[in-house]
Amino acid sequence: MSEHFYVYILASKRNGTLYIGVTNDLVRRVFEHRQGAVPGFTKRYRVHSLVYFEQFDNVTAAIQREKTMKFWSRQWKVNKIEEGNPTWRDLYEEIAAP
Repeated sequence: MSEHFYVYILASKRNGTLYIGVTNDLVRRVFEHRQGAVPGFTKRYRVHSLVYFEQFDNVTAAIQREKTMKFWSRQWKVNKIEEGNPTWRDLYEEIAAP
Protein backbone atom coordinates (compact mmCIF):
# COMPACT_ATOMS: atom_id res chain seq x y z
CA MET A 1 0.00 0.00 0.00
CA SER A 2 1.45 3.34 -1.00
CA GLU A 3 1.56 6.32 1.31
CA HIS A 4 0.07 9.62 0.19
CA PHE A 5 1.11 13.15 1.03
CA TYR A 6 -1.03 16.26 0.85
CA VAL A 7 -0.55 19.97 0.38
CA TYR A 8 -3.54 21.84 1.74
CA ILE A 9 -4.91 25.33 2.14
CA LEU A 10 -6.98 26.35 5.16
CA ALA A 11 -8.98 29.58 5.32
CA SER A 12 -10.54 31.57 8.14
CA LYS A 13 -13.49 32.44 5.86
CA ARG A 14 -14.10 33.21 2.20
CA ASN A 15 -11.31 35.55 1.07
CA GLY A 16 -9.98 35.49 4.65
CA THR A 17 -6.64 34.53 6.13
CA LEU A 18 -4.94 31.58 4.38
CA TYR A 19 -2.56 28.90 5.61
CA ILE A 20 -0.66 26.36 3.49
CA GLY A 21 0.64 23.12 4.95
CA VAL A 22 1.83 19.62 4.07
CA THR A 23 1.01 16.31 5.76
CA ASN A 24 0.81 12.56 5.25
CA ASP A 25 -2.57 12.34 7.05
CA LEU A 26 -4.91 15.06 5.87
CA VAL A 27 -7.92 14.12 8.02
CA ARG A 28 -5.86 13.98 11.22
CA ARG A 29 -3.96 17.19 10.50
CA VAL A 30 -7.04 19.26 9.62
CA PHE A 31 -8.79 17.86 12.72
CA GLU A 32 -5.84 19.05 14.83
CA HIS A 33 -6.09 22.53 13.31
CA ARG A 34 -9.86 22.61 13.91
CA GLN A 35 -9.46 21.57 17.56
CA GLY A 36 -6.79 24.18 18.22
CA ALA A 37 -4.31 21.41 19.02
CA VAL A 38 -1.71 22.99 16.75
CA PRO A 39 -0.19 26.01 18.50
CA GLY A 40 0.69 28.95 16.31
CA PHE A 41 -0.74 30.67 13.27
CA THR A 42 -3.90 28.64 12.59
CA LYS A 43 -4.94 28.66 16.23
CA ARG A 44 -4.19 32.36 16.72
CA TYR A 45 -6.05 33.47 13.58
CA ARG A 46 -8.77 30.76 13.64
CA VAL A 47 -7.86 29.37 10.23
CA HIS A 48 -9.77 26.08 10.24
CA SER A 49 -11.67 25.54 6.97
CA LEU A 50 -10.11 23.15 4.46
CA VAL A 51 -10.71 24.85 1.11
CA TYR A 52 -8.12 23.17 -1.14
CA PHE A 53 -5.80 20.17 -1.24
CA GLU A 54 -3.60 18.21 -3.63
CA GLN A 55 -2.44 14.61 -3.23
CA PHE A 56 1.09 13.33 -3.97
CA ASP A 57 2.71 9.90 -3.88
CA ASN A 58 6.12 11.37 -3.10
CA VAL A 59 6.99 13.41 -0.01
CA THR A 60 9.65 15.39 -1.85
CA ALA A 61 7.16 16.50 -4.50
CA ALA A 62 4.63 17.49 -1.82
CA ILE A 63 7.17 19.56 0.11
CA GLN A 64 8.37 21.27 -3.07
CA ARG A 65 4.78 22.08 -4.05
CA GLU A 66 4.11 23.57 -0.59
CA LYS A 67 7.20 25.76 -0.85
CA THR A 68 6.23 26.88 -4.35
CA MET A 69 2.66 27.70 -3.31
CA LYS A 70 3.85 29.80 -0.38
CA PHE A 71 5.62 32.09 -2.85
CA TRP A 72 2.50 32.57 -5.00
CA SER A 73 0.71 35.87 -4.77
CA ARG A 74 -2.45 35.91 -2.71
CA GLN A 75 -4.56 36.33 -5.86
CA TRP A 76 -2.97 33.23 -7.42
CA LYS A 77 -3.88 31.23 -4.28
CA VAL A 78 -7.46 32.58 -4.34
CA ASN A 79 -7.77 31.69 -8.03
CA LYS A 80 -6.47 28.17 -7.36
CA ILE A 81 -9.01 27.67 -4.56
CA GLU A 82 -11.87 29.00 -6.66
CA GLU A 83 -11.03 26.76 -9.65
CA GLY A 84 -12.17 23.70 -7.72
CA ASN A 85 -14.12 25.23 -4.85
CA PRO A 86 -15.82 28.43 -6.03
CA THR A 87 -18.00 28.75 -2.90
CA TRP A 88 -15.09 28.11 -0.51
CA ARG A 89 -17.02 25.28 1.18
CA ASP A 90 -15.22 23.43 3.96
CA LEU A 91 -14.02 20.16 2.43
CA TYR A 92 -13.24 18.56 5.78
CA GLU A 93 -16.58 16.73 6.14
CA GLU A 94 -16.12 15.22 2.67
CA ILE A 95 -12.69 13.80 3.42
CA ALA A 96 -13.49 12.77 7.01
CA ALA A 97 -16.61 10.78 6.12
CA PRO A 98 -16.21 7.06 6.85
